[in-house]
Order: sequence, then C-alpha cells, then structure tokens
Amino acid sequence: MTGHREPTVVGVPNFNAMEDAATLRAAMKGFGTDEQAIIDILTSRSNAQRQAISQAFTHEYGRDLIEDLKSELGGHFEDVIVALMLPPEEYLCKELNKCMEGLGTDESVLIEILCTRTKKEIADIVQAYERLYDRPLAEHMCSETSGDFRRLLTLIVTGARDEEAGVDAARAAESAQQLFDAGEAKWGTDEEVFNKILAHESFAQLRLIFEEYKNIAGRTIEQAIKAEVDGELKGAYSAIVECVQSAAAFFARRLRAAMQGLGTDDTTLIRVLVSRAEVDLAAIKREYERLYDKTLESEIRVGVVTVECVENAGAWFAARLRAATQGAGTDDGCLVRVICSRAEIDLAGIKKEYERLYDKTLQSDIEQGETSGDYKRALVALLGPA
Repeated sequence: MTGHREPTVVGVPNFNAMEDAATLRAAMKGFGTDEQAIIDILTSRSNAQRQAISQAFTHEYGRDLIEDLKSELGGHFEDVIVALMLPPEEYLCKELNKCMEGLGTDESVLIEILCTRTKKEIADIVQAYERLYDRPLAEHMCSETSGDFRRLLTLIVTGARDEEAGVDAARAAESAQQLFDAGEAKWGTDEEVFNKILAHESFAQLRLIFEEYKNIAGRTIEQAIKAEVDGELKGAYSAIVECVQSAAAFFARRLRAAMQGLGTDDTTLIRVLVSRAEVDLAAIKREYERLYDKTLESEIRVGVVTVECVENAGAWFAARLRAATQGAGTDDGCLVRVICSRAEIDLAGIKKEYERLYDKTLQSDIEQGETSGDYKRALVALLGPA
C-alpha cells in the first residue's frame, strides 16, 4: 500500500465552523428536520472540519452535535451521519468492538480493518480503543480469536510491521524463498513463517517479495495461499496480499460483496465509504468500474442513503414511506415523522416519487392501510391535494 491518496472528500476552502454549526442548528430546530442541509454540509467537509463544527456547536449552543443528530435522524441515514462525525480511529474502534461483542465474532471485519491499515493508523486505533473501552485491543481480540489467525493479528496490532527499513531486493529474495520452503516445498504449511513475513515487512517490501516468489515458485503468492491455507487465516493473508497489490481493488471487492445476494450489508457499505472517503475512494470507484463494468454509484440501490439521498431525496423518503405502510402492521412513527417533517420542505416531490416508483399514490396506500379515524384524516390532510 502506497502513500498515494485519491480522496473524494477534501473539505472546503474558506471554512467557517461557526457558520456551519448555525446552519446545522437551524436544520434541526423547530418543526421538522432539513436532512438535505445536513447532507450538504457533513458530506463535503473533511473530518477535521467536522470536528471543528462539533466543537463550535457545543461552544455556541451548549449541546452535543452527535446527540442532536441522533435525535433527529434514523435508520441507515443516521448511521452514515454519525460515522462521518466521529474521528476516524474512534469510528473504526467502534466497528471493531461491535464485531467482537456478543455471540460470535465477525472475523471479516477484523481482517478488513486490521490487515489493510498502515502502522501509524493501527497505532492510532490501538490508542483510541483503550481510551474508549478501558481495555487493550490486543487483549479483547485475543479473547475472541485463536490459533495462527490470532497470532497474525496480534503481530499487526502490536506494531510489528517495519515501515522504515526501505526496500531491499536481496532480502526480498531471501524472504520469498522462506515462504516457498514453508509452504509449497513441504508437506503442510509453516504458518509461523508466513505470519512473520506478512506481518513484519512493509507493503513496499512485500510487493518485491511477491514478485520474487513468482520467479521461484512459478505461480503467484495468491495461488499458493489458496492452495495451502484455509479459514479466516486464508482471508487475512489474502487481504494483505491484495492490499499490497491494490488497496483500491480490495475495497472495491468488499463493496461488491456487500451489495450482492439477499439484501445489502449496509454496515460494511457505510464503513468502507466513510473510512476511505478521505483516503482513496476515488481510486476505489475507478477500480470498481474496471472490475465490474459498472459504476459504484449505479450499484448502490434505493434505500442506501449514502448516494440515493444526495441525488434524489424524494425517492429516499418515498421508499421509507412505502416500507412503513407495507407488511404486517404500519410503522406509524415513520409515517408521522416523514410526513410532518417534510410537509413544508419537499412533500409534494416525495408524493410524485412515490407514484413514479410504486404506480400508486401515497394517499391511496395510507387510506387503504391500517390507519384510521382522525389520525388517518390528519395524515391525508398534510399530504394536500391528490
């Protein structure tokens, strides 16, 4: 992984934290919430600028901006906005903690976060984790993993990777031979050798080692790992190898997997988009299109606010209203919140989008649903003429 950066979010010039704090306060004050104003500000500011806005908000209004946002928003939209508001290392700490708490551990999240970051990024995460949870990350991780997978992650978390030594061709050839001898050249695999090299060497040095490996073995290190290793250890090794060759391609594949199959893995989708927006999301988008012949934007479906609400807020709110009126029972809270909060903003546009998407009017679905009496009449009155 190189130091080359291709962010999609770089912040704004002539930044004024107090003005942004005032705009956000106005967007949440009174009857209804102006979600578009929140999106326009928080998706275009850098994380450092968002932290300054948060401080200005507290200083001027004596309120916590994140708590105010949580009280006004909901669903995955809230998840995106809160993720944007947290310092990067704190957000990743919360994701790590969440994947290890409760029954079972999501090893794929451990791999995605810990096997793809630089030594400095890992150090920031480790420091923040102990501050947030009063427990070392390594200790928590060791209680949730086992075997060579645990040993590999422990090496990474304790800062074993040497990013200062530079690139050495002779040492790369020696390491490549060690990998070959520990895997393909023997019965079974000596994972200790793989762990030592993959967790200790810099990404630049690993790139050279993998080139040397192909010269020695006649096939790629990816092919060797696929043949020699299985389970979560295979996933961790593969993530390191993929990020050495192209971190953008690795994250593009993560995004693709999150959007395929039954339903969308919104947690992964949000985590990758938010955590890479100021790093290399432009490169990830380009790799996604190269790998899958589709743009990332086109693949993110209606209901995923990260793209849809920015491009078409009416369609996003129409989808929420549709979900609230379908299935077993009616989500009255959602109906009231959306209709009341958008009545003086863009409810006419939402009604049009609802009819375009579902070939039914919003009024007819509410009238035919489980609402009744004065409650129904009040909602329909707010909707205005059909």
